[in-house]
Amino acid sequence: MPNIVVTGASAGVGRAVALEFARQGADVALLARGRERLDSAAYEIRRLGRRALAICVDVADAKAVDEAAEQAERELGPTDVWVNDAMVTIFAPVHDIAPEEFRRVTEVTYLGQVHGTLAALKRMRPRDRGTIVQVGSALSYRAIPLQSAYCAAKFAVRGFTDSLRSELIHDGSGIKLTMVQLPAVNTPQFDWARNRMSRKAQPLPPIYQPEAIAREIVRAAHEAPRELWIGMPTLKAIAGSIVAPHLGDELVAKEGYSGQLTDVPRNPDAPDNLFAPPPGDASAHGRFDTQATADVTGFDPHWLRAAALLGIAALGLATLVGSYRSGASEPRALARQRSWGGRA
Repeated sequence: MPNIVVTGASAGVGRAVALEFARQGADVALLARGRERLDSAAYEIRRLGRRALAICVDVADAKAVDEAAEQAERELGPTDVWVNDAMVTIFAPVHDIAPEEFRRVTEVTYLGQVHGTLAALKRMRPRDRGTIVQVGSALSYRAIPLQSAYCAAKFAVRGFTDSLRSELIHDGSGIKLTMVQLPAVNTPQFDWARNRMSRKAQPLPPIYQPEAIAREIVRAAHEAPRELWIGMPTLKAIAGSIVAPHLGDELVAKEGYSGQLTDVPRNPDAPDNLFAPPPGDASAHGRFDTQATADVTGFDPHWLRAAALLGIAALGLATLVGSYRSGASEPRALARQRSWGGRA
């Protein structure tokens, strides 16, 4: 049976991913900070008949992540798939974010994925096999207001992943590397994230259920495309950022504030998860069940690019044929003009 490691596995997308792997017959090591939620997620996996190992760890601590990876291999066996999902964010304009808050988001959301990748590579390289899944976001291509620290970290993950991919190709490695780009998901982070706005945060609609996202992430782990863009909003956001970045700037400036904030006032005394896990046992879901959809489609951009190139080639061929026909008919038109004495 395959062995899986998932970071950020105690809630949200990470928890949904861990459970989906278990449903498909895998044993799972769950890495996160909140002991109560970790134990609850592990209990759910065991109810599915699979082994679960709950390891309390902060992914910002590289040594602790490496030790967790060693424990996972010692107790469950060689890791077949490592999923980097842990993240934190802060909702605030840039001028209201302190340097230590930028640092913390970077340490968890970016360096956490680096630390997880290093731990996985250390064990996968001697075996020359395994798959590493980086959980990204449409925001790793299209940054939005109020989440500068998170967007920057996801951009960094994409750059790191692209560099590593080229190194693995150079080495002829059997290790597979894939990055999934997510849309808005109904997770607890919108109640946990540090928030300096006057109203509660929400994901930019449309919103998807974490189980739908988890199924696509597990598919990416099996198929290992270069990237998988999950959901039509992700496809639109990434394509728009490539084709018309200035228009994207204008759109998110206009809609990025209201789209990320509800009409409900924020409780200024509510705990957040930036530096420590909040209490309680939240599930994979947030408070947006009535607004979220349970179906989503993942798009492999390799095939999208191929389709675009075919379309461009077809357009070029049609233009060439049209030019040829126009050129072929020109001598006959001139001949008619001469026979008619130059009259049209």
